[in-house]
Amino acid sequence: MELVKKVEIITNSLELPQVLKILEKAGVSGYTIIENVTGTGDRGRVINDLATQALTNGYVMSICTEKQEHQLVKAIEPVLKKFGGVCIVSDAQWIAH
Repeated sequence: MELVKKVEIITNSLELPQVLKILEKAGVSGYTIIENVTGTGDRGRVINDLATQALTNGYVMSICTEKQEHQLVKAIEPVLKKFGGVCIVSDAQWIAH
């Protein structure tokens, strides 16, 4: 098992392309996206019953090295401050195939 950092980002769906660019710039090549994420937070409840994605959130999960994590968090912070969302980083282990 290899020690890695698990990065989970939840932000406005319209900002997902920018989040993916940040991941790619940090050298993080793999990720999982879940669109139309609902829930509640300090900006209120997020629902997905509208025809537009403007008010929905997306979830991105990825694995990276500690060095990539620092670059990623530094770059993602301004996006989250402007558009809302969270970035959760935790220690993890994985088996690569």
